[in-house]
Amino acid sequence: MQTESERLGRSRAAGRRDLIGYAFIAPWLIGFLCFSLGPVLASLYLSFTKFDLLSPAVWIGGENYARMFTEDPRFYQALKVTFTYMVYEVPLKLCFALAVAMVLDKAIRGGAFYRALFYIPSLLGGSVAIAVLWRQLFEGNGTVNQILLALFGYKGQSWISSPDSAIYTLVLLAVWQFGSPMIIFLAGLRQVPQDLYEAASMDGAGALRKFYKITLPMLAPVIFFNMVLQIIDGFKAFTPAYIVSGGTGGPIDSTLFYTLYLYQEAFSYFRMGYASAMAWVLLIIIGIFTSISFVTSKYWVYYEDDPR
Repeated sequence: MQTESERLGRSRAAGRRDLIGYAFIAPWLIGFLCFSLGPVLASLYLSFTKFDLLSPAVWIGGENYARMFTEDPRFYQALKVTFTYMVYEVPLKLCFALAVAMVLDKAIRGGAFYRALFYIPSLLGGSVAIAVLWRQLFEGNGTVNQILLALFGYKGQSWISSPDSAIYTLVLLAVWQFGSPMIIFLAGLRQVPQDLYEAASMDGAGALRKFYKITLPMLAPVIFFNMVLQIIDGFKAFTPAYIVSGGTGGPIDSTLFYTLYLYQEAFSYFRMGYASAMAWVLLIIIGIFTSISFVTSKYWVYYEDDPR
């Protein structure tokens, strides 16, 4: 049996180990409290105030939220634009990334080079320079129209200046940044047991049947993971819309993303309290969509140790 002094010594040793552990995580913990949790709580408070950065915040209760849902048509336009963007961007990007990943999963010469090449847009796509380049490509005298004129004799108008096509240029830019989900899909494909394909081949299954009966079910967790990430990223999209539209969300608010409108309210009109309320509504919307994704995943996502 341990004596009292032995138990006390062990307790002190454990306490010293805990202090060492806390000392190692202290930089992260301080950064989290000061630069993450602190601003989040400050934003929650400001969402119930009238604050313009130049004068002290004045408590107004839920007026910001009431105005948002009952008196602000641009708020609903921003939601409409964002949802339209995501309806096209998320499935198209995932489908394209999966298709390229399946090609690269084959033993082709220079596979590593192509993987790196296709991943580059994901590294550069969110930059201001790429957004400026994209704007130049789709202007009235841009490269896209020049190619259409040379090949088909079609002289198109500016794609980014038309309310009917401006949002789709941004969708195309997002789909072009398929490298990140592609890499994740490629890793998932490498984990699919090859004996399943061999058994299917012996049963006479073709490539399409193998894809639907083996590849998709085995990739379901990876598809789910990529889908959640892309939904969250879609709601946070900002830079392309800001650069392509010149920060206005035009033409006629056709590219007024939610985050762009939030930015305008905060830094163009200095309605910081209203912008904070919009930020919290966005957080709730993302939380709802993420929760729906997790709830519905039990009907189509299967894991290897799933008893079903």
